[in-house]
Amino acid sequence: MGENRACPRQAVGGRTVEKGFISLEEALSLSRAEVRREYADHINPGLASLLSLLDFDKRFVRAQGVSVWDEEGNEYLDFLGGYGALNTWHNHPRILAAVERVSEVPNLLQASLGALSAALAHNLALLAPGDLSVTFFGNSGAEAVEGALKLARAATGRERILYCEGSFHGKTLGALSVTGRQKYQIPFRPLLPGTQPIPYGNLDRLEEELRRGEVAAFIVEPIQGEGGVIVPPAGYLKGARELCTRYGALLIVDEIQTGLGRTGTLFACQEEGVEPDVLCLAKSLGGGVMPIGAYMTTPRIWQRAYGGAEKALLHTSTFGGNARAAAAGIAALQVIQEEDLPRRAREQGDYLLARLELLRQRYPMIRQVRGRGLLIGLEFEQPVQGLLAKLGGELINRLAEEYLGAMVAGELMNRHRIITAYTLNNPNVIRLEPPLTVTREQVDRVLAALEEIFSRHRSFFSMVATTARTALGASGRRREGE
Repeated sequence: MGENRACPRQAVGGRTVEKGFISLEEALSLSRAEVRREYADHINPGLASLLSLLDFDKRFVRAQGVSVWDEEGNEYLDFLGGYGALNTWHNHPRILAAVERVSEVPNLLQASLGALSAALAHNLALLAPGDLSVTFFGNSGAEAVEGALKLARAATGRERILYCEGSFHGKTLGALSVTGRQKYQIPFRPLLPGTQPIPYGNLDRLEEELRRGEVAAFIVEPIQGEGGVIVPPAGYLKGARELCTRYGALLIVDEIQTGLGRTGTLFACQEEGVEPDVLCLAKSLGGGVMPIGAYMTTPRIWQRAYGGAEKALLHTSTFGGNARAAAAGIAALQVIQEEDLPRRAREQGDYLLARLELLRQRYPMIRQVRGRGLLIGLEFEQPVQGLLAKLGGELINRLAEEYLGAMVAGELMNRHRIITAYTLNNPNVIRLEPPLTVTREQVDRVLAALEEIFSRHRSFFSMVATTARTALGASGRRREGE
């Protein structure tokens, strides 16, 4: 199906719409230009424009392992990994088979107890640290955080929630209220009352706020993913555990991105032997196939919040723990354990970090390399203020001043066929977060690509010029109706 797909239009309510639905088969054959148009018309025009500008709106039609293929048959390495949702790689056959195995089982049947969700909760209890053995299932990381915040208030009878500057816990209203970037918060204020940001990695400030009293919980990421892959000082999480215990606040550890092997241990909090009161999971829990989120807690905390028949339905989710998602979760946990993905993440991550550090020493454009396991960030030096004022259009200048990471990601995508992205709270950082099955050969391919980019671009001007050419080329293709 091409751009001239016959589809009559008619005026409805002052706007032009297509008659008839796009069928599944038609959707699978939409061209790149058609997808861009539908996205701009019906989903997010601004995002469609940004991705088109960087030539990131490619149409991918197949995925397996660490690779994806575009409609022209070109192979790309996926070093973004669904923002941590693809620890078990794209379309793992065991996870797909698990979902297919339950295709005739009732997926949603609320007037009963689900065998598959019960089994998944049992398996999580065997793996989780400490006494975390009660699980609530939802559909996403943000929903897991929402549930954890409600649990903390219900169990403690307190209101205040402490969170960290630079954190990212989701964009639903409650999760956004504990997400530490004002850009995302300001348009939606007032947010939840009683939420207080504190500096990440600073135990003195944490104790100062805990000492003030009435703190229900402190929510924290073991490593800040969207904050720019920020690793806290050694002992920080352990110290936070001790302080929360001393002052009677719950410790909520958000392992939505760091969990299930990503950082070299099954859960990142295990690096310091920390046992949280609440553990949030999502992303790779569904094996990259089904959406699922969860929070885990102890029987004592659950009983205080939701114990007994009278309180059992205070917090529920229609699709939470559905059969297909639970089946995917069961299979994903088996794959992670049997293929020893935490060990593989640590080994490949140590190798990648060491060689990225060598690149940093050679190329001043790289400011810092940091991370653990296969959650790695490269932060770039920013250009001198005003240096690029006369270059290109307003959007190109803004990309240069705030989104150098996006430009490096664009080079990796368009020149080397490697998929990465910048971190949401720090756009001058690109993340390297591939599936945990990535091979040494694939890691070396990324290292060679970065070497080529930084040896060729010795200045910000060069990088901006390349981005401008990419943008002009993409604009031309759009005008031609690619």
